[in-house]
Amino acid sequence: MRRARILIAATVATMAVACGNSTPSSHVAQPAPAVVQYNWGPTSADVERARSLISGWDSDRLAGQLIVGRFKGTDPAVAADLVRRLHLAGMSVQGSNVTDAAQVRALTKAITDAEHADGRDFPPIIGVDQEGGTVEHLRGIATEFPPFAAAGATIEADPVTGPKVVQEAARTLGLELRDFGFTWVFAPDADVTIGPGDVTIGTRSASRNADTASKAVSAAITGYHDAGIVGTPKHFPGHGSATTDSHVSLPNISKSMDQLRNVDLKPFESAIQAGANAVMVGHLNVQAVAPGMPSTLAPEIYNLLRDDLKFEGVVLTDSMGMGAVMKRDQPEVSALLAGADLVLMPADPAIAHTAIKAAIDSGKLPKEQVIDKVAKVIALQMWQQRVADEKAIPADISTQAARAASALEW
Repeated sequence: MRRARILIAATVATMAVACGNSTPSSHVAQPAPAVVQYNWGPTSADVERARSLISGWDSDRLAGQLIVGRFKGTDPAVAADLVRRLHLAGMSVQGSNVTDAAQVRALTKAITDAEHADGRDFPPIIGVDQEGGTVEHLRGIATEFPPFAAAGATIEADPVTGPKVVQEAARTLGLELRDFGFTWVFAPDADVTIGPGDVTIGTRSASRNADTASKAVSAAITGYHDAGIVGTPKHFPGHGSATTDSHVSLPNISKSMDQLRNVDLKPFESAIQAGANAVMVGHLNVQAVAPGMPSTLAPEIYNLLRDDLKFEGVVLTDSMGMGAVMKRDQPEVSALLAGADLVLMPADPAIAHTAIKAAIDSGKLPKEQVIDKVAKVIALQMWQQRVADEKAIPADISTQAARAASALEW
């Protein structure tokens, strides 16, 4: 397999010899299957265990495990009901869903309890956009970090120790999020901004320089791993040169393939080399790859990520409730057919669930492909739980996070 290393070699039993005769070959112990550690986190044993867990699942349960939902309001019971009733993989928590620290902890606990009550003994995906700067959905609740541009500035100010400062910022941010009950963070932003013409990303990007952005993204991914939380570089294949906002309409990316490779793809390559667990695909009209088609719905974009960049982990879409795609017919089904493993925040999770279930039942979404996607997602959650169990959350994590935030150049 690509980008994998053998952790446990198959053990071949030694044949016993007695009275000059070898043990019959039928009695020779068979080699144990090799366990492979994937570059994106889980092991082959995790994937096989996940496949075993879902072997009896019907299309209703499989469809839910392909969706990270959203909910309205701040009532933890509402989120829990959706997770349990629709068998959702988890929830993306927005600023409109939170009020204070106690409510956030009650919310993440309710989501976790709902998944376990639904018979799933692995952690749910509980994610949040907590990038720092303008995008902090736990503003006033978790430690405030500067925008990711500060990571780039820190690295440029000191190329030797700068990456370590960025890594520590990501580590403490991740630990603090785990303390609130989160398992994913939808960060870092791996886009390379063009500057003032970039109306959506701006200081969410580490830099206008691809090499600086690559170093910042790699350091952040390492920090998140050290914290036992799933990091999510975004918005593949690069939103930083878009001059319109994908929340409203579909941005046009007119760069050549060479320009994409030399600039926009570099931070994603660095993230993958650093062991990124997941990558988020943005809603973009990338003319050099899939002209006229939102990148989240284009097989060519997923092929670029899988075949050219050799990424084998979990691929999820940006929010499916954004203006760039939400008015299309069954965009969640189209994204899964194109190559996504997860669809994030459909405008209506129940409608998306119904459409995905119907696509599985009709064969439009081949069940074996669905099982592959679901097994991969569950295996990643098993990895997250295992790593988190090894990474204790310090009692003074908020103090550590504040110190790490202040160490960034801004």
